[in-house]
Amino acid sequence: MQIYKDIPIIAATPNKNEKAEAEHRLYELYDCSIRGNVVDWLELCVTEIKKIWAEKRLPIVVGGTGFYINALINGVTPVPEVNKEVRDKINLRLQEKGLASLYQYLLSIDERTALKIGANDKTRITRAVEIYEYTKTTVTEWYKKPLIKKLPEANFCVVKIVPSIDEIAKRCKRRLDKMVFEQGVIKEIETLTKRNLSDNLPAMKALGVPELSMFVRGEKSLEEALELAKLHTRQYAKRQRTWLRNKLPADVIFDKAYIGQDDFIDIIKKSLNL
Repeated sequence: MQIYKDIPIIAATPNKNEKAEAEHRLYELYDCSIRGNVVDWLELCVTEIKKIWAEKRLPIVVGGTGFYINALINGVTPVPEVNKEVRDKINLRLQEKGLASLYQYLLSIDERTALKIGANDKTRITRAVEIYEYTKTTVTEWYKKPLIKKLPEANFCVVKIVPSIDEIAKRCKRRLDKMVFEQGVIKEIETLTKRNLSDNLPAMKALGVPELSMFVRGEKSLEEALELAKLHTRQYAKRQRTWLRNKLPADVIFDKAYIGQDDFIDIIKKSLNL
């Protein structure tokens, strides 16, 4: 979510002081009306990494989005990007016939993918149908193809920071309280809501945006919206932690949050032979 310009508070984008302390690249690239995707991000990321190498410096890729990190390290399925004509066609079908109808269609063409996704995941159902309509090849068949590494020459040193569930839960709560009561995130949400952007856009699904938008529209009290945002954030963090534990092998693993400890840096530098 930090690739979007208009939600610096909700996405906890590095502030001016943090950016002054260390150079940050590929933050705040897109307007919230843009549908960013892993394919475009990979191209940009690989370009920046090669620039940093050319400067004889060490690139550090940070974040919590496992899908993007995994794609950079291990490669991506070679699915071509679907054109706007097909996306518009499927979106119109969704509006006219509903999600249940689109899901039934997916079941008929790619039962394995449909059952894996489930009947309520609008984004993934739509994406799977788009891919089939554009390529005439199912997602199941695409995922049988070899992954393509965009940066095969890279040697990655993977560092995971995975604090306890209790610590993560406390941090989720503090994060949202700070955004609302100290950083002025409600004004950010008000500005975003006035634009009447589609709820299907990635930025509109950022943790806290749907929930706090309900407060801004008068559908929930601030307390109700905030508690809902905290719940969804904790649920996401739990899934993220599970993914990190099971899907991403690491060279270095820390079981405590990073708050500037020198030994964290020393251990990482040692693993990099620096």
